[in-house]
Amino acid sequence: MPRITAATDHTLKASPVTTPAMTNHTIVNPLWVSVSEAAKLGGVQSKTIRRAIGGQLITYRIRGNRYLIDLGSLLAFLRSRTKLHNKLTKAGLGQYVSGWVE
Repeated sequence: MPRITAATDHTLKASPVTTPAMTNHTIVNPLWVSVSEAAKLGGVQSKTIRRAIGGQLITYRIRGNRYLIDLGSLLAFLRSRTKLHNKLTKAGLGQYVSGWVE
């Protein structure tokens, strides 16, 4: 299974509706979340996140005895599989996004 890399350079991609000031900025402080936070954000169990860490499917770092997961790679991993994408949309962070668009 190929490793998913999602915006590891942490640059914002230009979207069709952007202002000129928002293009090509580098994120100085990427967001790192714990395993339990990642599971809650994704609407999945923590063992799913740990399996992704074990399979080198998401970007992570170890601080002390804790895993810290890059939020960009977490979202790319969750969006890469249909079942996980549905959980993200219905039980995770995605359930609130439809309210932001309106």
